[in-house]
Amino acid sequence: MHQLVATPFAEQRLILRPGSTKALQLPHARFEELRTLVSAPSTVPQWLISPVRTQWHVDLAGHSAGEAILVREAGPYGFSRATWEINLGCDLDCVMCYLGEKRFEGLDMDGKRELLAVMRDAGVIWLQITGGEPLIDPDFPESYRLAHEMGMMLELLSNGSRLRKPHILNLLRAFPPAKLTLSVYGATADTYDTVTRRRGGFARFSEGVQKAVDSGLNVDLSLIIVQDNAHEVEAMRDWARQLGVPYREYANISPTIHGTAQPLPSQSPQYLTNRAPFTGCPAGVTFFHADPFGRASICKVGRDPTIDLIAEGVEGLTRLGEIAESLMLRTGGCTGCQLSGSCRVCRPMAKVFQEAKAPLVNYCQHGKRQQA
Repeated sequence: MHQLVATPFAEQRLILRPGSTKALQLPHARFEELRTLVSAPSTVPQWLISPVRTQWHVDLAGHSAGEAILVREAGPYGFSRATWEINLGCDLDCVMCYLGEKRFEGLDMDGKRELLAVMRDAGVIWLQITGGEPLIDPDFPESYRLAHEMGMMLELLSNGSRLRKPHILNLLRAFPPAKLTLSVYGATADTYDTVTRRRGGFARFSEGVQKAVDSGLNVDLSLIIVQDNAHEVEAMRDWARQLGVPYREYANISPTIHGTAQPLPSQSPQYLTNRAPFTGCPAGVTFFHADPFGRASICKVGRDPTIDLIAEGVEGLTRLGEIAESLMLRTGGCTGCQLSGSCRVCRPMAKVFQEAKAPLVNYCQHGKRQQA
């Protein structure tokens, strides 16, 4: 199994290592040299051995270049990142979940293989696998390993409940993700289980996150703050500090992806934060989102229209740029807004709030000025 991935990235040529967020940049000529070396009986070149040893403490001296290095090809349209909802099913039922009804459905394993091949051929280097809860999908282990074999740098978004399972933990030890982002819903069993509406959830998460940290996985915590756990924010922070892992806090809750308002009452007003002004994003340009059926959209919020990647393949992605431009137009409740130049939400997110009939104060600084 390869230890390094050599890949084009825009105008750059990079060396990446699975399980790491670091990179080495190569001159184009060196990249082409590697392409030749991996296709013939040859060892890893001396000019690469020292930088790799310095960057990752890995010694490839004497190793076969073809076995140690996977050389990726550039995609045709500039897409380097993607997220994939492998399934929307979940073993929790959180009060603030933006997915609404979480149906366990999607592609079978043959379809998942085909989708991953499309992503590889599109040039996806960094793939975030999410859900629902990705680790409960029966096809997750095979899908994850296949994505690794294809040379993708993987990030997992999970609630951590399955990390205590030996077959899951052993898989991630063998093929570490570049990042394992785990959501934290409380610092005690009563609070955690109240937020997730599943008894025993805290015990499963506690065991899983500790095993992940002990295994040396690159764990990153997302502290999800709502009314039911706001009294434990400092305890959640302390827990992250004790684990010795980085953490971020999320308190701004959105409506469901279907434009319904059920999650909004769970917000904790005292922890809401001001979003930075929206200045554009790569959605639909260098990034895309795929749902459990292999339908691509510009992101998880701007889900319509979609492109069926199973039916259309890589070529279908040529339409995403035009879709992104159309979805970013300020229409509906935002038409003519005098604050659009400093707006803090993208148009697809604003549309979701408007469909949910949410008060302006929930997502728009114009609404805050009116309230004041």
